Amino acid sequence: MTSNRSIPNVLTIAGSDPSGGAGIQADLKTFSALGAYGTSVVTALTAQNTRGVRGVHPVPEDFIRLQLDTLLDDVTLDAVKIGMVASREVAETIRHALEARRPRWIVLDPVMVAKSGDVLVDDVGIAAVREVLVPLADLITPNLPEAAVLLGCDAPMTRADMEAMAPRLAALGAGAVLLKGGHLQGESCPDLLITAGERRWLEGTRIATSNLHGTGCSLSSAIAARLALGDSLPEAVASAKQWLETALTESSRLDVGHGHGPVHHFHRWW
Repeated sequence: MTSNRSIPNVLTIAGSDPSGGAGIQADLKTFSALGAYGTSVVTALTAQNTRGVRGVHPVPEDFIRLQLDTLLDDVTLDAVKIGMVASREVAETIRHALEARRPRWIVLDPVMVAKSGDVLVDDVGIAAVREVLVPLADLITPNLPEAAVLLGCDAPMTRADMEAMAPRLAALGAGAVLLKGGHLQGESCPDLLITAGERRWLEGTRIATSNLHGTGCSLSSAIAARLALGDSLPEAVASAKQWLETALTESSRLDVGHGHGPVHHFHRWW
């Protein structure tokens, strides 16, 4: 049930990014920028910057469970965003905790493929996300390579390919799917929103910037925040896309690192 609180509580379950552009840090910035109160459960520590990841230190599954149980004992959540999950044990821990005290909205960003094209999660982790977490989610937000990994097929190359993939993605069991088309060639970034009732194209403009670090994290978090604030699913996705486009456009105002910099989460405020 949606809360009567004017400022909703939203949880991110994800890894930490010391550079602040992705993961927990990007999620919390996004929640705050859009007017939601952010809480977090850390699943992994990473050693990374704008140039890449040098190391990952997973948080033990029993401590992830303790974080979740402790938070949920005290805080009523309106929405949850789930990021990268690399093991079945962690996936099942998350599912058990959220089934016991389910928020109105669960958004899953199935982070599996790096921008380099490298697959970040092994076959066991991929199966855990597909079988344990996807059916739990009200919305999943895969990009084209991630959708291909979930389905064990080639990544779509055209809008027609995305349309053809829609029934198989829907059959995975999530309430809805936002298939992100940013990997398509061309000046536009069209996304396909797949629900039980329809398929809806959401157009987007490709922003000329190399500051792409954390775009997927930020978009899924923005959707979760807008849902918690009371938007319908199509409204939340459209609003989040518009916010991210401006965050990308304004990212040149930041000077963070020497690689792929972050988006400007607080472009409306700074």
